[in-house]
Amino acid sequence: MVTPSSPAARLATRLSFLVAGFSIASWAPLVPFAKARLAINDGAMGLLLLCLGLGSVLTMSATGALGARFGSRPIIILGGLGVTLFLPLLVIADSPIALGAALFAFGAALGSLDVAMNIHAVDVERASGQTLMSGFHALYSIGGFAGATAMTLMLSLGLSPLTGVIANAVLMLAAMALAAPRLVRAKGDPDGAAFAVPRGVVLLLSLLAAATFLAEGAMLDWSALLITKGGLVSVAQGGLGYVLFSIAMTAGRLVGDKVVARLGDRLVLRGGGLLAVAGFVVLLTAPVAFLALSGFVLIGVGAANIVPVLFRLAGAQTAMPAAQAISALSTIGYAGILIGPAGIGGIANTTGLHGAFWLLAGLFALTPLLAGRLTKPTRSLAPQT
Repeated sequence: MVTPSSPAARLATRLSFLVAGFSIASWAPLVPFAKARLAINDGAMGLLLLCLGLGSVLTMSATGALGARFGSRPIIILGGLGVTLFLPLLVIADSPIALGAALFAFGAALGSLDVAMNIHAVDVERASGQTLMSGFHALYSIGGFAGATAMTLMLSLGLSPLTGVIANAVLMLAAMALAAPRLVRAKGDPDGAAFAVPRGVVLLLSLLAAATFLAEGAMLDWSALLITKGGLVSVAQGGLGYVLFSIAMTAGRLVGDKVVARLGDRLVLRGGGLLAVAGFVVLLTAPVAFLALSGFVLIGVGAANIVPVLFRLAGAQTAMPAAQAISALSTIGYAGILIGPAGIGGIANTTGLHGAFWLLAGLFALTPLLAGRLTKPTRSLAPQT
């Protein structure tokens, strides 16, 4: 039997994160093809994309209870198989209703996989006695890069979208086949609560996660416009900021476990939050492109390990069951990604895009300010409650 402290369990966790990132990134290059295939406008496409997020959020809120009852292993397997099987449906759906249903199902599988793999990661990390969460989340980022790159390359070579998703789905299926027998068979609690309502320190952790996810979503959707509108770079180079942000975040997570082990959760939250705030200050005040782009690097490095630490603390607190706490954090955090970019657009209409990004800097400042309430002075896997 696989134990949480075994290398096999770590491999299975890493593969789960890899598949999750790979799956959602495989869909991103296909959005223009879906829009053209269905002959719909941007507004209709936006509503369809909302179905993916809606499916994720709804299943995230229920996965904590299911994880508490049955353990994370069966949910990871079903979620991994779900994203693998539903991905091809996204390119053969021949009507807006069909695509909306496929996106909802894909999002539901992805949401359940996201929560369950974090529950599994918390158990594996706790049993190992080492800091592993940042490395697990780095695999999600690497999977995202690999999925988008593989799909873009195949489409550039003239392969059809269906051929591309089948090829990527086969890779995902192989990864899940490798992970499944190495996942930990955890005992469930048949009396677990039906819903994961955050309370106590979990509510605070969830709100900080939402703020961080909101900023990440805004970086994806608005950063190019910010630096091109300000005349710092050309429209063709508008994506450079997000590329630098993504690379810095991935690199930060790859070394994050060693950093957390040396500095502890409190210093990582404080230092990461302050570094991200400094990055926003540089980005929003720099008069030349080079300095502004360096702000994206600072934000990526600063934000890299905040969410992994928040997940660890959610799994270690005692205010509510760990599985339900992680479910609550995932649900509220993901809601930040869904609602955030639209909210930033609304704020930008009033204050301008610079004003909206100053608000993001303020949200990041909450993490160092509240770090002392969430962690003990010395490194610990358990926050104060």
